[in-house]
Amino acid sequence: MIEAGHAVTGLARSDDKAVALAAAGAKVLRATLEDLQALRDAAAAADAVIHTAFNHDFSKFIENCEEDRRVIDALAGVLQGSDRPLLVTSGLLGLPRGATESDLPNPASPRKSEPTARAWAERGVRAATVRLAPSVHGLGDHGFVPILVRLAREKGVSAFLGEGENCWAGVWRQDAARVYRLAIEEAATESAYHAVADERVPFKAIAEVIGRRLGLPVESREREHFGWFATMAGADMSVSSARTREVLGWKPQGPGLLVELDQLGYYD
Repeated sequence: MIEAGHAVTGLARSDDKAVALAAAGAKVLRATLEDLQALRDAAAAADAVIHTAFNHDFSKFIENCEEDRRVIDALAGVLQGSDRPLLVTSGLLGLPRGATESDLPNPASPRKSEPTARAWAERGVRAATVRLAPSVHGLGDHGFVPILVRLAREKGVSAFLGEGENCWAGVWRQDAARVYRLAIEEAATESAYHAVADERVPFKAIAEVIGRRLGLPVESREREHFGWFATMAGADMSVSSARTREVLGWKPQGPGLLVELDQLGYYD
Protein backbone atom coordinates (compact mmCIF):
# COMPACT_ATOMS: atom_id res chain seq x y z
CA MET A 1 0.00 0.00 0.00
CA ILE A 2 2.79 2.41 0.90
CA GLU A 3 4.75 1.65 -2.26
CA ALA A 4 1.61 2.49 -4.25
CA GLY A 5 1.43 5.91 -2.62
CA HIS A 6 -1.11 5.31 0.13
CA ALA A 7 -0.72 6.60 3.69
CA VAL A 8 -1.15 3.63 6.02
CA THR A 9 -2.00 3.25 9.69
CA GLY A 10 -1.24 -0.24 10.99
CA LEU A 11 -2.45 -1.94 14.15
CA ALA A 12 0.38 -3.23 16.33
CA ARG A 13 -0.11 -5.35 19.43
CA SER A 14 3.57 -5.66 20.37
CA ASP A 15 6.72 -3.56 20.41
CA ASP A 16 8.47 -5.53 17.65
CA LYS A 17 5.49 -5.21 15.31
CA ALA A 18 5.28 -1.49 16.02
CA VAL A 19 8.95 -1.09 15.12
CA ALA A 20 8.46 -3.07 11.89
CA LEU A 21 5.45 -0.99 10.87
CA ALA A 22 7.25 2.28 11.52
CA ALA A 23 10.28 1.07 9.58
CA ALA A 24 8.01 0.36 6.62
CA GLY A 25 6.72 3.91 6.71
CA ALA A 26 3.36 3.34 8.40
CA LYS A 27 1.76 5.25 11.24
CA VAL A 28 1.38 2.92 14.21
CA LEU A 29 -1.80 2.37 16.21
CA ARG A 30 -0.94 0.57 19.45
CA ALA A 31 -4.03 -1.45 20.33
CA THR A 32 -5.48 -4.96 20.37
CA LEU A 33 -8.61 -6.51 18.88
CA GLU A 34 -10.29 -5.96 22.23
CA ASP A 35 -9.82 -2.17 21.99
CA LEU A 36 -12.95 -1.59 19.94
CA GLN A 37 -13.11 2.16 20.52
CA ALA A 38 -9.54 2.60 19.29
CA LEU A 39 -10.46 0.62 16.18
CA ARG A 40 -13.58 2.74 15.65
CA ASP A 41 -11.57 5.94 15.95
CA ALA A 42 -8.99 4.71 13.45
CA ALA A 43 -11.68 3.61 10.99
CA ALA A 44 -13.42 6.97 11.30
CA ALA A 45 -10.21 8.71 10.24
CA ALA A 46 -9.50 6.39 7.30
CA ASP A 47 -10.52 6.43 3.66
CA ALA A 48 -10.61 2.63 3.64
CA VAL A 49 -10.16 -0.19 6.15
CA ILE A 50 -8.48 -3.59 5.75
CA HIS A 51 -9.07 -6.16 8.49
CA THR A 52 -6.67 -9.12 8.41
CA ALA A 53 -6.12 -9.80 12.11
CA PHE A 54 -7.37 -12.98 13.77
CA ASN A 55 -6.35 -14.73 16.97
CA HIS A 56 -5.03 -18.13 15.85
CA ASP A 57 -5.08 -19.76 19.27
CA PHE A 58 -7.19 -22.69 18.06
CA SER A 59 -7.88 -23.84 21.62
CA LYS A 60 -10.25 -20.83 21.76
CA PHE A 61 -11.48 -20.91 18.18
CA ILE A 62 -15.17 -20.24 18.91
CA GLU A 63 -14.31 -17.30 21.17
CA ASN A 64 -11.91 -15.93 18.58
CA CYS A 65 -14.57 -16.13 15.87
CA GLU A 66 -16.89 -14.11 18.08
CA GLU A 67 -14.15 -11.55 18.71
CA ASP A 68 -13.65 -11.29 14.95
CA ARG A 69 -17.37 -10.60 14.48
CA ARG A 70 -17.30 -7.84 17.10
CA VAL A 71 -14.32 -6.18 15.40
CA ILE A 72 -16.03 -6.23 12.00
CA ASP A 73 -19.21 -4.82 13.54
CA ALA A 74 -17.21 -2.01 15.12
CA LEU A 75 -15.40 -1.10 11.90
CA ALA A 76 -18.45 -1.38 9.66
CA GLY A 77 -20.63 0.62 12.05
CA VAL A 78 -18.29 3.58 11.68
CA LEU A 79 -18.21 3.29 7.88
CA GLN A 80 -21.98 3.02 7.47
CA GLY A 81 -23.41 5.98 5.59
CA SER A 82 -20.17 6.59 3.72
CA ASP A 83 -18.79 5.06 0.52
CA ARG A 84 -15.52 4.03 2.18
CA PRO A 85 -14.65 0.37 1.60
CA LEU A 86 -14.02 -2.31 4.22
CA LEU A 87 -12.16 -5.51 3.37
CA VAL A 88 -12.35 -8.40 5.80
CA THR A 89 -10.49 -11.69 5.62
CA SER A 90 -11.65 -15.28 5.53
CA GLY A 91 -10.47 -18.63 4.18
CA LEU A 92 -11.58 -21.37 1.81
CA LEU A 93 -12.60 -24.05 4.30
CA GLY A 94 -16.29 -24.88 3.89
CA LEU A 95 -16.52 -23.82 0.26
CA PRO A 96 -17.41 -26.46 -2.35
CA ARG A 97 -14.58 -27.99 -4.37
CA GLY A 98 -13.72 -25.75 -7.32
CA ALA A 99 -15.71 -22.88 -5.84
CA THR A 100 -15.85 -19.51 -7.54
CA GLU A 101 -16.09 -16.13 -5.87
CA SER A 102 -19.89 -16.28 -6.17
CA ASP A 103 -20.19 -19.45 -4.05
CA LEU A 104 -21.19 -18.91 -0.44
CA PRO A 105 -19.39 -20.35 2.60
CA ASN A 106 -20.94 -23.05 4.74
CA PRO A 107 -23.42 -21.26 7.05
CA ALA A 108 -22.63 -23.77 9.80
CA SER A 109 -19.02 -22.59 10.02
CA PRO A 110 -18.17 -20.83 13.30
CA ARG A 111 -16.03 -18.34 11.35
CA LYS A 112 -18.42 -15.42 10.78
CA SER A 113 -16.17 -12.88 9.08
CA GLU A 114 -17.72 -13.20 5.62
CA PRO A 115 -21.36 -13.52 6.74
CA THR A 116 -20.85 -10.45 8.93
CA ALA A 117 -19.39 -8.47 6.03
CA ARG A 118 -22.26 -9.54 3.78
CA ALA A 119 -24.81 -8.51 6.41
CA TRP A 120 -23.25 -5.04 6.58
CA ALA A 121 -23.16 -4.83 2.79
CA GLU A 122 -26.93 -5.37 2.80
CA ARG A 123 -27.12 -2.34 5.10
CA GLY A 124 -25.26 -0.16 2.63
CA VAL A 125 -21.65 -0.57 3.77
CA ARG A 126 -19.16 -1.16 0.95
CA ALA A 127 -17.90 -4.35 2.59
CA ALA A 128 -16.21 -7.28 0.86
CA THR A 129 -14.24 -10.38 1.81
CA VAL A 130 -10.81 -11.52 0.66
CA ARG A 131 -10.68 -15.29 0.88
CA LEU A 132 -7.09 -16.36 1.45
CA ALA A 133 -5.61 -19.64 0.29
CA PRO A 134 -4.77 -22.04 3.14
CA SER A 135 -1.10 -21.47 2.30
CA VAL A 136 -0.08 -17.82 2.08
CA HIS A 137 3.55 -18.69 1.62
CA GLY A 138 6.92 -16.99 1.77
CA LEU A 139 10.01 -17.27 3.94
CA GLY A 140 9.06 -16.49 7.52
CA ASP A 141 5.69 -18.23 7.04
CA HIS A 142 3.82 -18.79 10.32
CA GLY A 143 0.78 -20.44 8.75
CA PHE A 144 -0.49 -23.94 8.10
CA VAL A 145 2.47 -25.37 6.17
CA PRO A 146 4.85 -24.84 9.12
CA ILE A 147 2.37 -26.85 11.19
CA LEU A 148 2.83 -29.73 8.73
CA VAL A 149 6.60 -29.35 8.93
CA ARG A 150 6.49 -29.44 12.73
CA LEU A 151 4.22 -32.50 12.71
CA ALA A 152 6.57 -34.29 10.33
CA ARG A 153 9.53 -33.63 12.59
CA GLU A 154 7.65 -34.71 15.71
CA LYS A 155 6.19 -37.88 14.19
CA GLY A 156 9.10 -38.90 11.96
CA VAL A 157 6.91 -39.07 8.85
CA SER A 158 5.50 -36.54 6.38
CA ALA A 159 1.89 -37.65 6.18
CA PHE A 160 -1.26 -37.23 4.14
CA LEU A 161 -4.80 -38.54 4.64
CA GLY A 162 -6.17 -41.34 2.49
CA GLU A 163 -4.71 -41.13 -1.01
CA GLY A 164 -3.72 -37.50 -0.50
CA GLU A 165 -5.79 -36.45 -3.50
CA ASN A 166 -7.50 -33.56 -1.73
CA CYS A 167 -6.09 -30.26 -2.92
CA TRP A 168 -5.03 -27.04 -1.28
CA ALA A 169 -4.69 -23.64 -2.89
CA GLY A 170 -1.67 -21.40 -2.45
CA VAL A 171 -0.55 -17.82 -2.97
CA TRP A 172 2.72 -15.98 -2.49
CA ARG A 173 2.48 -13.44 0.33
CA GLN A 174 3.16 -10.38 -1.84
CA ASP A 175 0.65 -11.50 -4.46
CA ALA A 176 -1.98 -11.82 -1.74
CA ALA A 177 -1.14 -8.32 -0.53
CA ARG A 178 -1.73 -6.94 -4.02
CA VAL A 179 -5.25 -8.40 -4.03
CA TYR A 180 -6.07 -6.27 -0.99
CA ARG A 181 -4.54 -3.17 -2.54
CA LEU A 182 -6.25 -3.60 -5.89
CA ALA A 183 -9.61 -4.34 -4.27
CA ILE A 184 -9.36 -1.16 -2.20
CA GLU A 185 -8.34 0.90 -5.23
CA GLU A 186 -11.30 -0.55 -7.18
CA ALA A 187 -13.60 0.40 -4.26
CA ALA A 188 -14.43 -3.22 -3.35
CA THR A 189 -17.04 -3.73 -6.05
CA GLU A 190 -17.27 -7.52 -5.51
CA SER A 191 -18.68 -9.41 -2.54
CA ALA A 192 -15.69 -11.76 -2.41
CA TYR A 193 -12.22 -12.04 -3.88
CA HIS A 194 -10.01 -15.13 -4.09
CA ALA A 195 -6.36 -14.45 -3.25
CA VAL A 196 -5.34 -17.71 -4.92
CA ALA A 197 -2.52 -18.29 -7.40
CA ASP A 198 -2.12 -22.09 -7.30
CA GLU A 199 -5.74 -23.19 -7.54
CA ARG A 200 -5.22 -26.89 -6.80
CA VAL A 201 -2.11 -28.48 -5.30
CA PRO A 202 -2.54 -32.14 -4.23
CA PHE A 203 -1.94 -32.50 -0.51
CA LYS A 204 0.22 -35.55 -1.16
CA ALA A 205 2.53 -33.39 -3.30
CA ILE A 206 2.95 -30.98 -0.38
CA ALA A 207 3.79 -33.90 1.93
CA GLU A 208 6.30 -35.23 -0.62
CA VAL A 209 8.26 -31.97 -0.76
CA ILE A 210 8.32 -31.72 3.03
CA GLY A 211 9.41 -35.34 3.34
CA ARG A 212 12.19 -34.94 0.81
CA ARG A 213 13.53 -31.79 2.45
CA LEU A 214 13.45 -33.35 5.92
CA GLY A 215 14.72 -36.75 4.80
CA LEU A 216 11.58 -38.47 6.12
CA PRO A 217 9.26 -41.12 4.68
CA VAL A 218 6.02 -39.95 3.07
CA GLU A 219 3.07 -42.09 4.07
CA SER A 220 -0.69 -42.12 4.45
CA ARG A 221 -1.93 -41.77 8.03
CA GLU A 222 -5.29 -41.73 9.82
CA ARG A 223 -6.89 -38.54 11.17
CA GLU A 224 -5.50 -39.22 14.65
CA HIS A 225 -2.01 -38.56 13.33
CA PHE A 226 -2.90 -34.92 12.65
CA GLY A 227 -4.80 -34.26 15.87
CA TRP A 228 -6.78 -31.01 15.84
CA PHE A 229 -5.35 -30.22 12.38
CA ALA A 230 -7.02 -33.23 10.71
CA THR A 231 -9.93 -31.24 9.29
CA MET A 232 -7.56 -28.87 7.51
CA ALA A 233 -5.24 -31.67 6.37
CA GLY A 234 -8.12 -33.60 4.83
CA ALA A 235 -10.05 -30.68 3.35
CA ASP A 236 -10.24 -29.99 -0.35
CA MET A 237 -9.64 -26.26 -0.66
CA SER A 238 -9.24 -25.92 -4.41
CA VAL A 239 -11.02 -22.94 -5.94
CA SER A 240 -11.06 -20.72 -8.99
CA SER A 241 -9.72 -17.17 -8.87
CA ALA A 242 -10.74 -16.31 -12.45
CA ARG A 243 -13.18 -13.58 -11.42
CA THR A 244 -10.66 -11.92 -9.11
CA ARG A 245 -8.03 -11.91 -11.86
CA GLU A 246 -10.52 -10.45 -14.31
CA VAL A 247 -12.01 -7.63 -12.25
CA LEU A 248 -8.74 -6.55 -10.58
CA GLY A 249 -6.35 -7.23 -13.45
CA TRP A 250 -4.45 -9.33 -10.91
CA LYS A 251 -1.63 -11.50 -12.23
CA PRO A 252 0.28 -13.54 -9.62
CA GLN A 253 4.01 -13.01 -9.96
CA GLY A 254 5.60 -15.01 -7.17
CA PRO A 255 6.75 -18.62 -6.90
CA GLY A 256 4.23 -21.43 -6.69
CA LEU A 257 3.61 -23.29 -3.43
CA LEU A 258 5.67 -26.38 -4.25
CA VAL A 259 8.58 -24.30 -5.54
CA GLU A 260 8.50 -22.21 -2.36
CA LEU A 261 8.43 -25.29 -0.13
CA ASP A 262 11.50 -26.66 -1.88
CA GLN A 263 13.66 -23.90 -0.36
CA LEU A 264 15.89 -24.81 2.57
CA GLY A 265 14.91 -21.58 4.32
CA TYR A 266 11.44 -22.97 4.89
CA TYR A 267 12.87 -25.50 7.31
CA ASP A 268 15.09 -23.26 9.47
